[in-house]
Amino acid sequence: MARIDFGLWDPRSEMERFFSGFRRATSESSPPMNIFTSEEGVVITSEMSGIDPEKIELSVVNDKLTIEGIKPVIELKEGESWHRRERGYGKFHRKVRLPFSVEGDKVEATYENGILKVSLPRAEADKPRKISVKMAE
Repeated sequence: MARIDFGLWDPRSEMERFFSGFRRATSESSPPMNIFTSEEGVVITSEMSGIDPEKIELSVVNDKLTIEGIKPVIELKEGESWHRRERGYGKFHRKVRLPFSVEGDKVEATYENGILKVSLPRAEADKPRKISVKMAE
């Protein structure tokens, strides 16, 4: 069967987008995050709008950071109905393998304007060391 090229407009993806509003929105694979590394450590930022920061649980075990929490369900008032529903809700669980060992007891987390920022300092033993080269005799 030949496939028709519709250019930029794809009716299949339009239908999927339309019917996606009928599925239960979930945040199982969310929240989205960015991860930055340097010689000093790792910084992870994650979108957590609408989540009480006291309900966010963080743990570091070996080279893994786990972020868990619950994004509350948005309750509609009487007479309201969903027109579009894309923001997820419910329990979320993210586990991130870190690129190197970190000082677990020195991890810091801050929450501002719906963004969680986790700073994980690199373990001293895992930091790159400059090795000087000496002339051979």
